[in-house]
Amino acid sequence: MAERDRYHGAREERGDEVSPRSRGRRTSLESDAERNEEFKDFVVTFGPVSKTVKGGKRRSFRALVVVGNGDGKVGAGLGKALDLADAIRKGIEDAKKNLISVPRHGGTIPHEVIGHFGAGMVLLRPASPGTGLIAGRGVRPVLELAGIKDVLAKSLGSSNPYNVVYATLEALKGLRSREEILRVRGIADGGQASPNSRSEVVSDGTV
Repeated sequence: MAERDRYHGAREERGDEVSPRSRGRRTSLESDAERNEEFKDFVVTFGPVSKTVKGGKRRSFRALVVVGNGDGKVGAGLGKALDLADAIRKGIEDAKKNLISVPRHGGTIPHEVIGHFGAGMVLLRPASPGTGLIAGRGVRPVLELAGIKDVLAKSLGSSNPYNVVYATLEALKGLRSREEILRVRGIADGGQASPNSRSEVVSDGTV
């Protein structure tokens, strides 16, 4: 194997062609390494689950994992397997498939927002620099891995960590940056309406 790697490396240095199969394998390994270095994961909760079958009870594990890069990308996933390590690995893979982009204003969020998921409800409020993350165990890892440093959070519904984590993600999905709001309203960044925007007329006839 070492001789084969040296052979392909020498051919690449000379500019010779390398088989697509070996090149694709090396590229995939490098991309996997980059993804593992870029994202961090946090296991929020895990536990055993059992399923009753004809022969008795089948025992397995499930794990709720949050993944983020600390710079506006975060996601959560649920993994189930017969072994706890496999359940965590599946949770990480599922979380990376459900990443969302989080708009930020400095180290906090642009505006107040409430997220709902099932019986869970989470309130997020912007905070001044230096406040830190005032949040519980289900909300804190999501905000930390999203790169948010200052926020006031309160869980107003169920304390189930699964509902709290996904309610936090729903709240982050509802955030809108200033530029996005101005673009939706048809207002230029200077505070004036764009030429393509239409004036709204209220009931008294004023524009």
